Amino acid sequence: MSAEESLLAIRYTADVVVTTTDGRVLLIERGWDPHKGQWALPGGHVDPGETSRAAAARELAEEAGVYASPEELVQVGVFDAPDRDPRGRYVTVAYHLTVHSGLPIEAGDDATSAWWWPLEALPPLAFDHAEIIARAVGVAR
Repeated sequence: MSAEESLLAIRYTADVVVTTTDGRVLLIERGWDPHKGQWALPGGHVDPGETSRAAAARELAEEAGVYASPEELVQVGVFDAPDRDPRGRYVTVAYHLTVHSGLPIEAGDDATSAWWWPLEALPPLAFDHAEIIARAVGVAR
């Protein structure tokens, strides 16, 4: 693939907004660029032969140690702004999951830490993840 073709390629990803019954959201600290060291939603690339919902469940388990079946994830929307990712054109399908407060989490894969953040006091977020969280919380209400 040429450099120009690479810039035109569209990459397919999935992200997950996990909220608790007491108003917290699960965020991971990114261990890789882009946005290394920033807080983000668990998520990543959809593998060949995989649905975005299955990828979201897999990434949630890999990055935060939270296990959910794909069927438990509720689609929030598709986010496809051309400039949402500095690596090029990335289209993500976002999902939502509500869990009980106190669910244990453990950072893994490319996440250096995982934390439950109060929805009313979120840190600056990577990519367009603030918009995704706002949509998920609005859909959940």
